[in-house]
Amino acid sequence: MNTTSDFPSQPTAVDAEEILKSALTSQTMKALVYGGAGILELKNIPVPKILKPTDVVVKILKTTICGTDLGILHGKTPSVLPGTTLGHEGVGVVDEVGTAIRNFKKGDHVIISCITADGTCEYCKKQMYSHCEDGGWILGHTINGTQAEYVRIPHADNSLYAIPTGTDEEALVMLSDILPTGHEIGVINGAVKPGDTIAIVGAGPVGMAALLTAQFYSPAIIYMIDVDQNRLDLAKKLGATHIINSAKEDAVKRILSETKDGVDVSIEAVGVPDTFNICQNIVRPGGHLANIGVHGKKVDLQIQELWIKNITITTGLVNTNTTPMLLKTVTSGKLEPAKLITHHFKLDAILEAYKVFGNASKENAMKVIIEV
Repeated sequence: MNTTSDFPSQPTAVDAEEILKSALTSQTMKALVYGGAGILELKNIPVPKILKPTDVVVKILKTTICGTDLGILHGKTPSVLPGTTLGHEGVGVVDEVGTAIRNFKKGDHVIISCITADGTCEYCKKQMYSHCEDGGWILGHTINGTQAEYVRIPHADNSLYAIPTGTDEEALVMLSDILPTGHEIGVINGAVKPGDTIAIVGAGPVGMAALLTAQFYSPAIIYMIDVDQNRLDLAKKLGATHIINSAKEDAVKRILSETKDGVDVSIEAVGVPDTFNICQNIVRPGGHLANIGVHGKKVDLQIQELWIKNITITTGLVNTNTTPMLLKTVTSGKLEPAKLITHHFKLDAILEAYKVFGNASKENAMKVIIEV
């Protein structure tokens, strides 16, 4: 990782139109810029400007780092080009609004959704916002993201959420991505229902989000499986009824010995072959395997064993259609995502924050908050 530097004379950012228009102004800001596999730089770049009437520019107050960002850093996502400001989560204050914006005004405090939705295309009308024809996951991916002092939000009326007065804004950073991801792609896709026995493989932030939101549906037993004992201990405090350290014991053997024939729902929340393999080996006939993890390598699907078991396998990218409901549960105190926050950093120390988050086991890190 490199240190702070000035904006280069020949920028290579993805959103060329944004860079060109912003470069006409003298205003600059700090932003974490991806320079290619293994390279991050805290740079001074132009402050984004409104490009379309449906845009909003948000002044970031707090952001965070996602496992997806680490994947980008390690070259796992080649669609992210050098020159892109990373980040797709955060809360902030509306600084500038496009002429077509109806729901927000300057000074409003907002949650930034990790998914951008125009609200009008075929996929948006199906609430498949992640596949929006003019949006989806674009922040910190194909356009500049939130790990900066300011960010431009396209289709802002459908991609921001107003923060109720008096709400813990730091906790609401979790509503940008991990809580709707764990809920929608893990719990809802997994069809968790009252009385179920479920297993979540991976006690990272998204796995913990699945743990928290699964409890809306009253499963009888929740196994949490991981190799990090500190994370497992936290999972126990947050509602897991059983924890298994798969570095010390055979998780498949234990679950099959403690259940009739496996779990009703297995949720994969890591994105590597070993964890997917656990999930497919513990799901019972008629059960669900819900894959949340972002996989960079192929997995060995045991179809010769699974074809006869009447199981359902689901995958997906979060749509954030449950974010309004989750916001209500947080503001009411029923859901407490602040319990997932372990570290705080200023934007100037974001490179150190990446080191800590990238060594989560050693640093006992779950979610880190970057204060801007």
